[in-house]
Amino acid sequence: MIAQRIIERKRDGEELPPEDLEAFLAAYLREDVSEYQMAAFLMAVYFRGMSGGELSTLVRQMIESGATLDLSFLTRPRIDKHSTGGVGDKVSLILAPLAAELGLAVPMMSGRGLGHSGGTLDKLEAIPGFRTMLPLPEFVTVLEANGCAMIGQTDEIAPLDRRIYALRSVTGTVGSIPLIAASIMSKKLAEDLDGLVLDVKVGRGAFLQTEAEVVELARTMVGIGRDHGVPTVALLTNMETPLGRTIGNALEVREAIECLGGGGPSDLRDVVRALAAEMAVLGGVASTLESGSEQAAAALDDGRAIERMARLIAAQGGDPAVVTDPGRLGHAPERVPVLAGQSGFVAGFEPVRLGNAVVELGGGRTRLGQSIDPLVGFELHAQAGDAVDAEQVLATVHAATPADAELGVRRVLEAVELVEEPPPAASVLLGRMGAEATGGYAAG
Repeated sequence: MIAQRIIERKRDGEELPPEDLEAFLAAYLREDVSEYQMAAFLMAVYFRGMSGGELSTLVRQMIESGATLDLSFLTRPRIDKHSTGGVGDKVSLILAPLAAELGLAVPMMSGRGLGHSGGTLDKLEAIPGFRTMLPLPEFVTVLEANGCAMIGQTDEIAPLDRRIYALRSVTGTVGSIPLIAASIMSKKLAEDLDGLVLDVKVGRGAFLQTEAEVVELARTMVGIGRDHGVPTVALLTNMETPLGRTIGNALEVREAIECLGGGGPSDLRDVVRALAAEMAVLGGVASTLESGSEQAAAALDDGRAIERMARLIAAQGGDPAVVTDPGRLGHAPERVPVLAGQSGFVAGFEPVRLGNAVVELGGGRTRLGQSIDPLVGFELHAQAGDAVDAEQVLATVHAATPADAELGVRRVLEAVELVEEPPPAASVLLGRMGAEATGGYAAG
């Protein structure tokens, strides 16, 4: 196998036979294929795509590159959730303990920030002491005792995907349907699940920009799940503007805690309840989406979900007191308000601008292995549809230095869209595909 010849054939649009693609991927794991060669291959895939056979080979190789879990001994239904990534998306922090409170086992393996999108692991590590890299036996112990556990990929699980995932983030190859689908589904299929719910983002803040691409991604992942015997549902949710009111790791943890305690912004709560309902129906702990949503709301409102989160944090080495005192997460040294400067109605905030701005402030990565500042980011005080005047505070910038704070102010003003008339209301739930469900909202 000659690596550059594989790259050239993919670049030229050829379909690679399974044995050739397998050999290339195995050589990369052995480090006989360099990072720059894999980067070139990923760029070829970005532009040329992958056939169904190539995608099947990639998913299989990712799964078989490491260990797979055997969770059949658990008495709870094993249901997980994954998001394709969006700005301000802190849903997993809320959903894992919430679904566990509903009676499910949630063996959640997540990723770090990817491009302009923040990562669940980076958010969890904003909690003092929280360990996201548990050995698999300890992960299973936490899962069995608490109903949920949240970790990153270990060396044992899909190491091929872990390396490719990190490389995609810094090589401009994030927005590729086969690469996204293979990365997500290989991790999830290694978890020995009874069902999977996918949150597929639609809009300017998503990695895929057109409705056709988003639908293709959702269908691709649902199909991969079906082919491996795992019932899979995909919800299409709105990412035209950031989800919730915070962007940045520690800030998003604060908002997740607020939601777990029965509060939080309505768009975030709506997404959480919809995903929880789907998980409950797939796991058989709710008969309809409506009843699943009602159970989720009750667990958030009566404090059970936040208590479950405190136990999860303690089990993974973190400080559980953050759920009652979020100030223990810390604060950025500079907190600067951003004034609207003119009157009008907020049409929204351009999410990619703010996601990239968090990276500029040090809250995301521009190279492999880079450390990040968990305290920086943005707190939005206005949302789409709000009327504002010139002196109204649109947002607060959380930054490490005065210069970074000035940069953050500019980025907010570049991202906000002010219009003269109230914008039309937009639903956060846009559609559904996959396994049948009973009741609830209609598919879009």
